[in-house]
This record gives sequence, C-alpha cells and structure tokens, in this order.
Amino acid sequence: MGLKLHTTRLALSSAMIAAALCVPSIARAGTPLASLERASFSGQAASPQVRAVADWTVQTRDNQDLPFVIVDKVGARLFLFDRRGTLKAVTSVLLGLARGDISPPGVGDRKLSLITPAERITPAGRFVASKGIDLGGQDIVWVDYDAAIAIHRASDITPGATARDRLARLASASPRDKRISYGCINVSEPFYDTFIRPVFSASSGIVYILPEASSLAAIFPLHAVDKALGEQFTGPSSGS
Repeated sequence: MGLKLHTTRLALSSAMIAAALCVPSIARAGTPLASLERASFSGQAASPQVRAVADWTVQTRDNQDLPFVIVDKVGARLFLFDRRGTLKAVTSVLLGLARGDISPPGVGDRKLSLITPAERITPAGRFVASKGIDLGGQDIVWVDYDAAIAIHRASDITPGATARDRLARLASASPRDKRISYGCINVSEPFYDTFIRPVFSASSGIVYILPEASSLAAIFPLHAVDKALGEQFTGPSSGS
C-alpha cells in the first residue's frame, strides 16, 4: 500500500490483458467426480478454502493458461502455482493491518500518513497482476493498481515498520503477527527473488486473494464446482 505514489507501472500488451481478463464458463454441474481435475499441492498442507479455489481455477481454466497465486489471509500464506495448477512454492506473508475484504474508495491515491489503521486492508478477489518498478529501481508486482496493492519484498522499506521488524514477523508462527502492512502483500527477499520475480518477469499472472470477512461464494463463483464435488464452501473462510 502506498507504493503507487512512488512507482511506475510496466504496461502489459493489450492482447495479454484481454486474455487474462476473459473468464471462461465454469464446470458443468453434475460432472462425474472422477473426471474433474484438481490442483496439485505436492504434499503441502492447505486449508479447504485454498484447495477449493485452486481446484475451481484448474477446472474452469479461469487462470487463462497463466501462472496463479492464492493468498490465504486467514493463514497468512501465499501459494504459487504454475499455469497447469501444480504448486511450485508456498510461503508466509505480511498483510494489511485491518481485517476486511474491500479497499476503501480512493485509498490508492492517498499519502500513507493519511491512511488510518482501519483502512489498511488487503482486498479479496481476483486480480490480473503485472510487474512494475519503483523509483528506487526495485521491482514489484502490481495486484490492484488503483488501490496501490502490490506483492513486494518485506525488506523494501516504507514508513510504518523497519525491515528487521517485518522479517521477525514473517518468521513468527502466529498469523496475527503478520498483520502489519498498509495492504500490500510482503514476502521474504529470497522468496521474491527465487519465485515471484521469475514468474512475473516472464508473463502476467492471476492473483486470488481469499476473503476473511465474507464467504468464498460471495467473491468467487464456485457453485457449479461445489455441486459436482459434493462440497459447499459458502461460509466465511475465517474462524472465530
């Protein structure tokens, strides 16, 4: 959050944007379970909500043959998949200080000092993400340009927290310790340089941010896949 005031955005080709924004029809209800594709988690643990969105993405080809990311705000984790739905990497993340799923209107155009703690939200939804470069020469990945939400290294300094504090929070086992940013998604520098930068340097990608105050069904059209799988993911993704 707040990076928009200090960065330039690298433009995608119009064809790539059009392809990424085109959402195909979802899987037909009643499709035999055995014939439904599922994302591969390569043995990694993940919440039912993360698995539901990953499976839905693979089954519907919603990612349009692009790599995709799922951000679990409740667990403060990021899952990176290749274009076929195979998990390539998972990591802890720092997220917006405030609980919520909708960015306040105009927040991306405000100075950081004018963004209140209650407005520091990582929004939920489906986003077409693309690379950008800040004025200091550091690369970032824009998730929601209008709201100034990006994926970037936790070591990239902005007002509000030191790099040391952020790295300590990333290492914490508690998801609560990871709620500190103005809304941006912070990852460790090694993870960014090893996984995020190569993926988004080669192409754009889709980022799915799961809700924490709303139901999955309020954000993602999972209904047909739910019915085919005999599962329902309509309740809030968060716990008590």
